[in-house]
Amino acid sequence: MSPGSKKKIKAGMENKHYPAPLASHEDVVNDPSVFWDTLRRFHFVMGTKFMIPVIGGKELDLQVLYVETTNRGGYDKVVAEKKWREVGSVFCFSATTTSASFVLKKHYFSLLYHYEQVHFFKIQGPVSTPAVAFPLGSPSGKTELAIVEYSPEPIRDCPDPSTESSSSFSASGTIEGKFDCGYLVSVQLGSEVLHGVLYHPDQQDLSNSIPQYDGAIVPYTPNRRRRRRRSRRSGDPSYPKPNRSGYNFFFAEKHYKLKSLFPNREREFTKMIGQSWSSLNAEERMVYQNIGLKDKERYKRELKEYKERLKLRQAMEVELSIKAQDVQD
Repeated sequence: MSPGSKKKIKAGMENKHYPAPLASHEDVVNDPSVFWDTLRRFHFVMGTKFMIPVIGGKELDLQVLYVETTNRGGYDKVVAEKKWREVGSVFCFSATTTSASFVLKKHYFSLLYHYEQVHFFKIQGPVSTPAVAFPLGSPSGKTELAIVEYSPEPIRDCPDPSTESSSSFSASGTIEGKFDCGYLVSVQLGSEVLHGVLYHPDQQDLSNSIPQYDGAIVPYTPNRRRRRRRSRRSGDPSYPKPNRSGYNFFFAEKHYKLKSLFPNREREFTKMIGQSWSSLNAEERMVYQNIGLKDKERYKRELKEYKERLKLRQAMEVELSIKAQDVQD
């Protein structure tokens, strides 16, 4: 664990002890109302902040996240075996939702890790720390972000009168995501929270594209071009339709039924469907998982046939091209 992470955990949890479980693990898994009630009470007792995260414009179903993670052995095991992508597959995030694994890990650590220790592992006494550190460290082992120096003067397009007189000042920041050239960050400036990009200014390609920003933080605008994943199928109608997971089929079936029953409550469907999925027993869930496996086999078969047709078409085009060249000669 990085030194910065250890200090934050010690500062927030020093001399604290876990309370007794507010309910059994089986109860919080099977009854959503028990889960939400005990989770809120747990954070109140621990004196920690609790709020429901929003991902892709929808509230994250923390009970589904808790169930899927504990089914795989808990936070430490999921991190060690790198199964966050597998956990995230049940949420059906939209194509525009990036870094889902990182975000799920972050929210689980801050909202459910200590709850898991008490209700799943039944640990009592002083609070424990995870075997695998969070936030993620850089490959060199250095802390990725502790203090960000923010200098408003170079940003001539939008000067701030309240800070124009000062050259620079320190602000605490949090990493929200990671990409090739840097990180997506949130920075606390007094009562204001700014979202931006922490990038490496020594990289020529990025500095040339944004010459007016010399500091570490630049305004961040979400890239709307990430939907290009659909272009392959739209460009070639014969390309096979990608397979769906068992949860995707369950989600589609439930969504169709709920839409006819509650047409004005569509924003709540994700949470309702997640709770329905959690309440299924192993046999009921296996029905949809088998459908997902069959669809996966269908996609592999159709993709193989598509590639064979593509090779045959290319071979024919080459042969026709050679014949046309011979005729011209």
